[in-house]
Amino acid sequence: MKKIFLIFSILFLIAITTITKNSTKKLENKMFNTKENVRVLKDKFELVLLDYNFLTTPQKLMHYQSKYFENELIYLDINEIKQINLYKNQLIISNFNKKKSDNE
Repeated sequence: MKKIFLIFSILFLIAITTITKNSTKKLENKMFNTKENVRVLKDKFELVLLDYNFLTTPQKLMHYQSKYFENELIYLDINEIKQINLYKNQLIISNFNKKKSDNE
């Protein structure tokens, strides 16, 4: 009777160990994949943030204008910009900065 109980206990412990080991391996794989995804997203975020900070400050834009474009760039009011659309073989010119109605 003791031998049967001992063998059953050993088999039970082996089964529990196998199940635990498989569960742990699955969790480690999920953690690794999540960390890699976070790392990739963090790299993209840093690049976008660098791009935003570097290019969008007014001082930088004015510096680039004077350095690369000299007098080629002019200031333009957004209300003066027009949009050209092709609809049924006809050109339709409309304001670029349309005010949306309340229904949209």
